[in-house]
Amino acid sequence: MEAKKNSKADLSRNSLIYFQIGLIIVLFLFYTIIEWNFKEKQNYDLQHDEFTAENSIEIPVTEMNRVPPPPPPPPAPEVIEVVQDNLEIEESEIVSTEVSLDQNLEVVQVADIQEEEMAEEIEDIPFVLIANVPVYPGCENQEGNEAKRICMSKKIESFVQLEFRTSIGANLGLTGFNKIYVIFRINENGEVANIHARGAHRELEVEAERIIKLLPKMTPGRQRNRAVGVIYTLPIIFEIRDSAI
Repeated sequence: MEAKKNSKADLSRNSLIYFQIGLIIVLFLFYTIIEWNFKEKQNYDLQHDEFTAENSIEIPVTEMNRVPPPPPPPPAPEVIEVVQDNLEIEESEIVSTEVSLDQNLEVVQVADIQEEEMAEEIEDIPFVLIANVPVYPGCENQEGNEAKRICMSKKIESFVQLEFRTSIGANLGLTGFNKIYVIFRINENGEVANIHARGAHRELEVEAERIIKLLPKMTPGRQRNRAVGVIYTLPIIFEIRDSAI
């Protein structure tokens, strides 16, 4: 049995029409997409331009002050005048200062030169470092420098305990142990000078200075066989007991 072709079943007959219709549809869609993207970009640029224009600041144009160039130097003279030097210089004769051994020289006699001996100044020396301590009255019979030092310290301590008026501290309302530091100088003549006292109250300092001024004259201390000033430091300590105890 032989198969027959149906004319309606021929698919290749209208394929060109279908291709053209499909191409038209694709081009239309592609054109529509391009136009839509272009409009959106154009609107965005306009908004951006308007925003920039509103916030812009006009900067004034300034001009630099240009300093004019310095004027050119004056032209050099065309003719140079030569001035003749007519100054006369007097030549002076140079006399030689050399002395010949054959000449008789006048000898000038010079009087005898007397040298003055400069006395060596020795500064004040602390009591603990002096070579020969000052001698307190009553310590002359002590043998040796250390024995005289101890004797002098005990004599001054006993004198201060006897003369110091502790009632001043009680009147000031002080109690317990109180200290006064006194520094004085025993000069080259053995006399007390330059008294300085430091305590809790001025009244106590005055009392300490009063007692030190009453110290007797001593034999001055010696250093290098010379009488020198000696610095003596004396701490005064006294106790005030509370009457209520």
